Amino acid sequence: MRERTALAALALAAVAAWALAPTYPDYDAYHHLVWGRDLLQGVAPGFEDPFAPTQHPLYLALAAALSLVGEPADRLLVLVTVLSLVALVAGAFALGRTLFGTAAAYLGALFVASSFAFLLYAVRAFVDVPFLALVVWAAALEVRRPRRGLAPMVLLAAAGLLRPEAWVLAGLYWLWCLPASPPRARAGLLVLAAAAPVLWCLVDLAVTGDPLFSLTNTQALSHSLDRERGLAAVPSSFVTFLADLARPPVALAGVIGLGLALRHLGPRRLAIPLGLLGAGMLTFAAIGVAELSLIPRYLTVPAVTLCVLGGYAIMGFTTLEPGARRRRWRAAAAGALAVGVVFLVAKAGSFGALRAELRFIERTHEQVSGLLAEPRVRDGLRCGALTFPTYRLVPDARWLLGADAEEVRTRAGPDRSSGAVAVYIVRDEKFERRFGRADGVSRATNVPPAGEPSVVHGPFEAYGVCVARPR
Repeated sequence: MRERTALAALALAAVAAWALAPTYPDYDAYHHLVWGRDLLQGVAPGFEDPFAPTQHPLYLALAAALSLVGEPADRLLVLVTVLSLVALVAGAFALGRTLFGTAAAYLGALFVASSFAFLLYAVRAFVDVPFLALVVWAAALEVRRPRRGLAPMVLLAAAGLLRPEAWVLAGLYWLWCLPASPPRARAGLLVLAAAAPVLWCLVDLAVTGDPLFSLTNTQALSHSLDRERGLAAVPSSFVTFLADLARPPVALAGVIGLGLALRHLGPRRLAIPLGLLGAGMLTFAAIGVAELSLIPRYLTVPAVTLCVLGGYAIMGFTTLEPGARRRRWRAAAAGALAVGVVFLVAKAGSFGALRAELRFIERTHEQVSGLLAEPRVRDGLRCGALTFPTYRLVPDARWLLGADAEEVRTRAGPDRSSGAVAVYIVRDEKFERRFGRADGVSRATNVPPAGEPSVVHGPFEAYGVCVARPR
C-alpha cells in the first residue's frame, strides 16, 4: 500500500510539473508527429527527407493517434513520456525489490528518477523513455517468476518497435526460456521475438521500397554529420556515456554493487541484471562495427541497471543478519553516501542547468510560434518555401504550420535555394549555436544577405521579396 501511494504521488507530481512547466518534443519526436499526421491524411511519411531521423514504428503509431487532436498533440506526447518516466522508476523499484529488498529498491529507483539525462529525455519526448519502461518492466516480471515467457516477451516485442536494442534482449530471452518451454511455447515466443524486426522492415519496405532503409539511412546520416563512430571508439565511449547517464558516483556504486551481489547472491540470482548489462555491451559494440553514431542513448538500459545495482551497493547491508559484516557494510555505505552528498553539492549547478534548459525549450517554442504567426511571414509562404539555415527547426515549423516537406525545408539540404522566406538566426548567441549551426552543415547557410530583414522576431531575421510586399 505504501508503494502504491508513493507511485500515485509521483505520478501526480509528474503531471503537475508537465502542466506548470511546459516543454515540447525534440527533433526526432516532432518528425514522428509530422509523419503520423501525414499517415492520417493518406500521405507517405518522409523517411527519405534530408536529415530525417530513423523512424520507430510504435512511436509513429502513437504520434499518428495523438495527431488526431491537432496542434496540442506535441504537449500530449510529452505527457506520455513524462508518465513513462514514472513507469520506468516504478519498474526499477520492482526489479530492485525482488532482487535486493525494499531499502535498496527505493534508493535504486531514486537514482533513476534523479538522472539528469532521463529527466531531459522525458521532457523532450524522447522515444527512449517508454522503451526503457517496457524493458525494465519485462525484467521485473521475469525476476519475480523466472522463465515465465509470455508477458516479458510481449513487453520486449513492443520495446523492439521503439528501439532495435530490444531485438537483442528478445533473442537472448528466447534462449533463456528454452529449457523450461515446451515446443509449442518455444515457437510462440520465437514469433514474438522476431515480430519487431520483421514489422520494422515491413514499414521501411512499404514507405521507401527498401526493407533495410532504417539501417542504411542511419549509417549515411552518421557519416554526413561526422559523429563519432567505429569499433575503436567503443571502449572509451562506453565508460564515458555510462558515467554521464547514471552520474559517476552512481555508476561506480553500480559496479561495486555488481561485485557484492555476485559474491553474496551468486550469478544465477543475477541472471537478469547480467543479461541487461551484457546485451547493452553487445549492442553498443555492434553499433560500432556497423559504423553508426556512438551516442549515450544506446546505453540507457545498462545505465538503469547500474542505478539498481547502486542501490544494492549502498543499502544491501539491510539484507544481512546482524553481525560484524553488516556493521562494516553499513559503515562503508555511510561513507559512500557522504561522498555522494559532497558530489551532489559540487554538482548543484546541474539542477540549475536543467531549469535553464526547460526555460529555453519553452522560449524556443514561443519564439518559433511567434515568427510563424507574423503576417508578413504568412504572406510570404503563399509565394514559396520557408527555409532555415539547418535542419533543427524544420519539423517544429512543419508541425505548427501543417506544412509538407516542400513548404518548409533547410538550406543545408539538396535544394540550397533560399525559398520565398529565408530565416536566419543571428540575434541570440544561444539560439544561433543551437539552431543556426549543426554538424555537417556549412556556416554559410546562416549568413544573412545584404540589406534590411523583412521581419525581425526575437532571435530570427526573415528575408524575402514576398515577405516585404505591402499588405
